[in-house]
Amino acid sequence: MANAIRFLAIDAVEKAKSGHPGMPMGMADVATVLFSRFLKFDAADPAWPDRDRFVLSAGHGSMLLYALLYLTGNDDVTIDEIKAFRQWGSKTPGHPEYGHTEGVETTTGPLGQGLATAVGMALAERLMNERFGNDIVDHKTYVIAGDGCLMEGVSHEAISLAGHLKLNRLIVLWDDNHISIDGDTSLSCSDDQLSRFAASGWATCRVDGHDPEAVAAAIEQAQTSDRPSLIACRTTIGFGSPNRAGSEKVHGAPLGAEEIEKTRAALNWPYAPFEIPQAILDQWRAAGSRGKAAHEAWSKRLAALDAGKRAAFEDALAGKLAAGYGAALKGLIEKFSADKPNIATRQASQLTIDALVPASPNLLGGSADLTHSNLTHAKGTTSVKPNGFGGSYIHYGIREFGMAAAMNGIALHGGFIPYGGTFLVFCDYNRPAIRLAALMGVRVIHVLTHDSIGLGEDGPTHQPVEHVASLRAIPNLLVFRPADAIETAQAWDCALQQSGRPSALALSRQGLPALPREGVPTDNQVARGAYLVVDPGQRDVTLIATGSEVAIALDAAKQLGEAGIKAAVVSAPCFELFAEQDQAYRDSVLGQAPRVGVEAAIAADWYRWIGDKGEFIGMTGFGASAPAGVLYREFGITAEAVAKAAERAIARARG
Repeated sequence: MANAIRFLAIDAVEKAKSGHPGMPMGMADVATVLFSRFLKFDAADPAWPDRDRFVLSAGHGSMLLYALLYLTGNDDVTIDEIKAFRQWGSKTPGHPEYGHTEGVETTTGPLGQGLATAVGMALAERLMNERFGNDIVDHKTYVIAGDGCLMEGVSHEAISLAGHLKLNRLIVLWDDNHISIDGDTSLSCSDDQLSRFAASGWATCRVDGHDPEAVAAAIEQAQTSDRPSLIACRTTIGFGSPNRAGSEKVHGAPLGAEEIEKTRAALNWPYAPFEIPQAILDQWRAAGSRGKAAHEAWSKRLAALDAGKRAAFEDALAGKLAAGYGAALKGLIEKFSADKPNIATRQASQLTIDALVPASPNLLGGSADLTHSNLTHAKGTTSVKPNGFGGSYIHYGIREFGMAAAMNGIALHGGFIPYGGTFLVFCDYNRPAIRLAALMGVRVIHVLTHDSIGLGEDGPTHQPVEHVASLRAIPNLLVFRPADAIETAQAWDCALQQSGRPSALALSRQGLPALPREGVPTDNQVARGAYLVVDPGQRDVTLIATGSEVAIALDAAKQLGEAGIKAAVVSAPCFELFAEQDQAYRDSVLGQAPRVGVEAAIAADWYRWIGDKGEFIGMTGFGASAPAGVLYREFGITAEAVAKAAERAIARARG
């Protein structure tokens, strides 16, 4: 059975003339034991909610996973798809992609990400178990990780969090083959990995990865542990290849025809490329249907649940917002309209969370040790603790990358809509996981406060200037920079209504005045990306701003009005949503007059909206340490500067 994995990987990589055969060859024995004897799954229904999760963190070895999916009978991965490995339109891309291939639980490839994402999956399982009980939620999360996964820094954050929370249903099988692309891992690493994991509260053991019974015994032991488990599986990369086994030469290149023939002889596999003997395929298909009875029994238990509890479970898995959500949001916006609060948008976000969380029990908050700065903890909610999974707030510690990856895992598992906070300037730590969330199209919400030089005295190390632009550069990510309390609530609504993309909320530290409005908004203006706050009719200039700078643009418009210049003011809280509007709407907002953009950040893609002849008032370098008002004055982000830029733009257009 293991050799079937090996030769599917060998043949697919050889046909593609591209890929990584060594890892599937080395871990085939471990994977065979796991899938044929332990993993709870039903190949006929890869999305069964109570299945065990399997994450191939070492995603370069994707043919291991594709071989397993084909052999166990997954309808999405046929032998023709195996033959089309790494080709256009196939279900077998170079690295596993969530949403592209059934049975792939998460997109992996960037090393360490899969392991860190799996921590979120294991956490979500415990949280759901606490809410719905063992009869409905009772599964494990298994990970195959390589040396590279454990070298990446995110692994330290992930294993520390998992150990602290005692996620004992998380089992990591480490492909301990001592090989990376450059050669033996001793070139760059001498860590005692078992001691490292043990220091973080994990159970650890070491086995011969080519001894099926030793692997099985280790998994059995891990299944009863009160801690997460690491099983170091000592393997030979490229196992079976007479001339390349144990070498980096088999890591990321085809074996070649001659070496393949020698490997077939060495492993007694006298079959044509992509041929699996029926007897072996039957064994694998039996493994794929092994969980059918457990699946059917679970379905009966779900059907027998109280109707209300069953609906709550199904709605949570579907990511539905609770019935009271709309009323809670409406009431909040009515209150903001009446009170017209002059508050920071991070404070408005706190009030939004306070209003929505009680009406949305599947919202799961957290922060990377900045709870009282990010203002992400809803009133009345309790914290998640080791062996205490009834809470709905996670203290992720100073682990931004680990938090972002765990949030991806929580969203992928299902049952919760995760949001987590840090300072905007630290989103660089989150960025690899944010990018993967966008690639996978999962709903996670990043609350990124202290969004500009407006945070003041902490200085340029903490003042983001390029970060909003860098986030806007990520495809399929919504970036919101709201200008007041109502826009903040509407931005939250937009983020929560998404089903296929993540969102980032860039929120101010300093107080911002309420924008001028007539009555209570009847629709979500933020959902259109940009809209007219001030429409003078026949305009001479259009001032476009985001976040805290909308108030500056409004002051500039007043100054211009006193000089007889009619200025329209546009708030543009989300460029991505504005770009999705039809041309007629965009034209109605932007107008034909000269344009001035205002944002306390670098210009980047602003010229798409203001045009080549537009003026931009913002940052051209890093910030400085001083009170916020001084910084805005010294960096020239003032109403006076905007008004002068408008006059220049008008003169240039007329001249």
